[in-house]
Amino acid sequence: MKNIFLICVLALSLNGFAQTATAKNTSNFETITLGGGCYWCVEAVYENLDGVKSVVSGFAGGNVANPTYEEVCTGTTGHAEVVQITYDKTKTDLNEIFKVFFTVHDPTTLNRQGADVGTQYRSVIFYKNAEQKNAATSIIAELNKAKVYGTPIVTKVEPFKAFYKAEDYHQNYYANNKNQPYCKMVIQPKIEKFEKVFKDKLKKK
Repeated sequence: MKNIFLICVLALSLNGFAQTATAKNTSNFETITLGGGCYWCVEAVYENLDGVKSVVSGFAGGNVANPTYEEVCTGTTGHAEVVQITYDKTKTDLNEIFKVFFTVHDPTTLNRQGADVGTQYRSVIFYKNAEQKNAATSIIAELNKAKVYGTPIVTKVEPFKAFYKAEDYHQNYYANNKNQPYCKMVIQPKIEKFEKVFKDKLKKK
């Protein structure tokens, strides 16, 4: 009986330790939602950043619940194409996340990225807490002050309200469609630029 009692106590202790470890591990992760034009492009870049656990393409900032891709493309739902990035704060941070963001898209063109035109392609950061808001507004102010771009940044910084995941065929689009013309002509150059600038921050393959 004593042995059974000791085993039960040990099992409960280990279970408690496991739960504490899991909670601690979970607390290392945070999500940020960004819109930088076509989400296929942004997703493909962040998938390669060390410390990023997952990148999900979807929609945010609109006034319609659970919109479809076709609805968002009309520009009437108010949504932006975004990616929801979950990252490990022990491996990367908001500063790095934002540096990548402002490197791989043009934050000075209103409601467009290249040939992609419409409010759904606007440059926007949806913050979930004060830390994210302050980090976003700070880096935008620094970039504008340093005149990194020829014209002022038009990226909006807005409170996060809801995220709606896009249809399955939009997830990992670049990885699954590398031979498509859009992937070769638009996404690939962004990835190459990212890999050149952040070569020391790439995930090990």
